[in-house]
Amino acid sequence: MLNKMKDKKGFLQIPFSWVFAIIVGIIILFLAIYFAVKIIGSGNTEIDAATSKQIDVLMNPLETSFESSETTTMILPSETRIYSKCDNFGDFGNQIIQVSQKSFNKWSNTGLKITSNNKYIFTDEFAEGEKFYLFSVPFDYPFKVANLIILTSKEYCFLDAPSEIEDEITQENIEFDEDKCSEESVKVCFSGGSDCDIDVNIGQENVEKDGEKLYFTGNLIYAAIFGDKEVYECQVKRLMQRTEQLASLYWDKASFVAQRGCNSGLTSDLLSLKNSAESVSSSKNLYSTNIIVKQINAKENFEECWLW
Repeated sequence: MLNKMKDKKGFLQIPFSWVFAIIVGIIILFLAIYFAVKIIGSGNTEIDAATSKQIDVLMNPLETSFESSETTTMILPSETRIYSKCDNFGDFGNQIIQVSQKSFNKWSNTGLKITSNNKYIFTDEFAEGEKFYLFSVPFDYPFKVANLIILTSKEYCFLDAPSEIEDEITQENIEFDEDKCSEESVKVCFSGGSDCDIDVNIGQENVEKDGEKLYFTGNLIYAAIFGDKEVYECQVKRLMQRTEQLASLYWDKASFVAQRGCNSGLTSDLLSLKNSAESVSSSKNLYSTNIIVKQINAKENFEECWLW
């Protein structure tokens, strides 16, 4: 009996070398998994950064075009979310682009950002997909201030849109015929409607969505339709910061050329525009600045001394 117990005990005993090998194997496996995750995470970080930079570079031609609208598409190799954010630091504020890509059914979260002070991108909270549509229009106030870049990935249905808007936007994700609109389309109404996601009032120059109104002037109508409220208000403030700086430069130019016999008659208006643009804190404050811009346009159309 004792011998049988010894035999069982011997049978259950595992050599120390085996135990050591198993422990080492577990540690190696753990480290392999740990570093693999780290490498994948690092790879995602690099891919997100590269994609953000590529998007930023792709938008350069849209930002530098002049009088006409421009449309282009962008196709990425994997499911991507593009975030457009901004801040108002410095003279011109900053455009911030952030990208998150889907890997192993999870969205990356790198925190990397690409910034620039000469771009103005308007999108929803984020644009998601593999195919993106970019639409660029100039913003004159009254001189060229910047180009507005509209970034979308959803389908939109424009109902009763004015002919000039229908002529200007030529994107396959925007449909003007209600019968051809899909059920998933975001409905944008220009004459009111109970089932509209976005209601555009051209006469009162405002866009209502999610129970809130965004105010616009000129081509800012597109930014208000497609842009997230927080980003839109931030970008409007940035555009006014740029308007303020440009008005100051044109005021200097108007004073300079006046000394040489070419009086534009715009020095006081440009100073008023500079001060008014500086005081704009939200799109709702655009009204008084719009009046000054209209006054400048009316004078500038009849003057021979052009400043821009």
